[in-house]
Amino acid sequence: MSFTLSGRVALITGASSGFGAHFARLYAAAGAKVVLGARRVDRVEALAAELGAAALAVPLDVADEASTIAAYDAAEARFGTVDTIVANAGMSHAGRATDVSVEGLRQLVDANFLGAYLTVREGAKRLIAAGARETGRGRAIIIGSITAHLTGQGDSAYAASKAGVAHLGRNLAREWVRQGINVNVIQPGYVQTEIAGDWFQTEGGAAHIASFHRKRMMDITALDPLMLYFASDASAAVTGAVVDVDDGQSL
Repeated sequence: MSFTLSGRVALITGASSGFGAHFARLYAAAGAKVVLGARRVDRVEALAAELGAAALAVPLDVADEASTIAAYDAAEARFGTVDTIVANAGMSHAGRATDVSVEGLRQLVDANFLGAYLTVREGAKRLIAAGARETGRGRAIIIGSITAHLTGQGDSAYAASKAGVAHLGRNLAREWVRQGINVNVIQPGYVQTEIAGDWFQTEGGAAHIASFHRKRMMDITALDPLMLYFASDASAAVTGAVVDVDDGQSL
């Protein structure tokens, strides 16, 4: 089944690499106009040039409200109201809880939780003002992680921030359930992206992959069908969902 995103305007955070850049290409190919937000402006500008006139690069620090507002302003000036919000930006700060610095902890929480909150909230404000209650076209997709319900060593703060994101998504879905805005959370499993660094090329990383039931890494394209569905008109009756896409890694 395919889902067209023709006529939609999507703002994607963390679009400079990994999932964000992949989602930008996916949505552009499905017919959406895409706004690519990231702190690494040179990367999103290069991606926008690749995607053409239907793409706009904007500088965006998701932990900064003024930066978030400016990104939405730029998006509206170019394409009109953003009706599809993808809160994807995030970071990891590996280390045992006894070793992670307070500064590192704050940066992680700001990027992963506060950033998602500000991104989705600003988009919702504008959707409500634009009449989302009548159109029912508002879509917000938050990218979480299966670590939200796993335990392990070396990522306690990251896992906790993603658990917070999952609960945030359900609460925002409830808050806006009568405002024409659907909020859903996708929790991907382990994928080789920039945020994972070179972990999976190490001996420990190889053992990690061997511990998965299917003993393989999940491909970045595994999220594509659900990302398209949640952004499309076909998902009109789905809000408040938190869905794992992990190739059975968390079983």
